[in-house]
Amino acid sequence: MVDTSTMAKVIERFAQAVYAHDRENPTHNSWGIGMAHFDIERLGLEEGEEILPGIVLQVDGGVTGNFRILCDGQHNQGAVEEEEEAVDAVSSEEIAAPAQTPWPAPGSGRRPTTA
Repeated sequence: MVDTSTMAKVIERFAQAVYAHDRENPTHNSWGIGMAHFDIERLGLEEGEEILPGIVLQVDGGVTGNFRILCDGQHNQGAVEEEEEAVDAVSSEEIAAPAQTPWPAPGSGRRPTTA
């Protein structure tokens, strides 16, 4: 179990995040906080526990150390999905002759030739 001051800071961050989400998304209703299972156990809490009025903890499989606000809205409604185009990274034909240098490769032990 974590100490009281740490738990107070965590709950304060939860409340700030829920408030910010609700302010930026007035048409969505926040209902939970998603966290990694490890973090919920580390804080001494349980999944489904009501941490703030109307806000419950849920395991969301996210990265440890992070949390996210769970709501009933779709955040990507206005986003246009881009079509991915497959591009060959290696060309099948040679365009120019390979560049050559008058200097030998480093570490070859050969001295450069002079013309």
